[in-house]
Amino acid sequence: MLRPNTFALTALLALMTALGPLAMDLYLPSFPEIGRTLAASPSQVQLTISFYMLGFAVGQLFFGPISDRFGRKPVLSFSLVVFCLGTLACAVAPSITALIAARVLQGAGAAGVIVLARTVVRDLYDGARAAREMALMGAIMGIAPILAPVVGGVLEEWLGWRAGFVLILVAGLAAMVVVRRLLPETVPPARDDAKLLQGSLESFGIVMRNKAFLAYLGIVTASFSGLFAYISGSPFVMQSVYGLSPTGFGLFYGVTSLGFISGALTAAHVVMRIGFDRTIGIGAVGVLVGGIGTLAAVGFAPTSMEALAAALAVFLFGFGLAMPQAQAGTLQPFPDRAGAASSLVGCVQQTVGAAVGAVVGLALNTTAWPMVIAIALTGVITFAIWITTRQVRASAHRR
Repeated sequence: MLRPNTFALTALLALMTALGPLAMDLYLPSFPEIGRTLAASPSQVQLTISFYMLGFAVGQLFFGPISDRFGRKPVLSFSLVVFCLGTLACAVAPSITALIAARVLQGAGAAGVIVLARTVVRDLYDGARAAREMALMGAIMGIAPILAPVVGGVLEEWLGWRAGFVLILVAGLAAMVVVRRLLPETVPPARDDAKLLQGSLESFGIVMRNKAFLAYLGIVTASFSGLFAYISGSPFVMQSVYGLSPTGFGLFYGVTSLGFISGALTAAHVVMRIGFDRTIGIGAVGVLVGGIGTLAAVGFAPTSMEALAAALAVFLFGFGLAMPQAQAGTLQPFPDRAGAASSLVGCVQQTVGAAVGAVVGLALNTTAWPMVIAIALTGVITFAIWITTRQVRASAHRR
């Protein structure tokens, strides 16, 4: 078993959380081909993302609280089984409706993996140390958005879009083996499970009444919605509007994702010195500037992929700074209810993100405007929440 305060455990948790982005990003270059082979419109194909996120949101409400009761490891193992079954169903889906349904199951399984990885961090670490761990995990996990679309584009061109889901299935099966052999149990199972539902609802109520939690939740949700607007809109925008091939889109997506890794690594470097709240503030400025920058890129240089890529990289740099720290902030007040708190964070951010993505998908036309307007709005909202809730967050830290 791996020990706390080791890079090996951090890497394992990061690789587990990378399953979710892998399932999200690997098949993005295949969107146009999925639409052609399954006779689906762009908005229908986009729903495979939104329904994945809805499954993800509901799954987190389930897996987090029961892990507080039964322990992290058995619940994590079960969530990996659900993830693999959903992935297999995606690989063999005969229609767009079947693919959308399979994505719900896949998302529910991925939810357990990610929520429990975050919860294990809260079990083992506290304060700025937990925020640093989240940032390191984010940096390692950020490799997935860089490599996945490139690999997905190559697989789609050579073997078809189903090959990507086969690769995700292999990764899920490998994760099951690694978790069983190497992951330590960080919370012993509770003895009394007779009032699981009542206890879960009580935990959710306590968490939702905490003002600092709500402030950090707002930052997490707004910034994540901007990322999701990009994920939802970019496959069609970059291939249909800017004319990139599936592999070319994968490279574009990977290059912009370097911004996220840079932000997460910067956060891991500075958070122990300046605190995670100031780190979030720098990130909030980044998402604001990057979001407005995407509007400027499309408005003043509508044919320049370089201008759009630069603005997106700034946005993702800010996201990499703010998101892991804000997630740590949501869990900080709840050492005994980390699973429930993590579940609520994931459910809210994924549900709102799915709604934003669905709106972007429905609004997509022959321009990039629906995508960049959504990104810019979320940047403004993220910064506004950070500015207006400073006193609430500061009061929580003084307790």
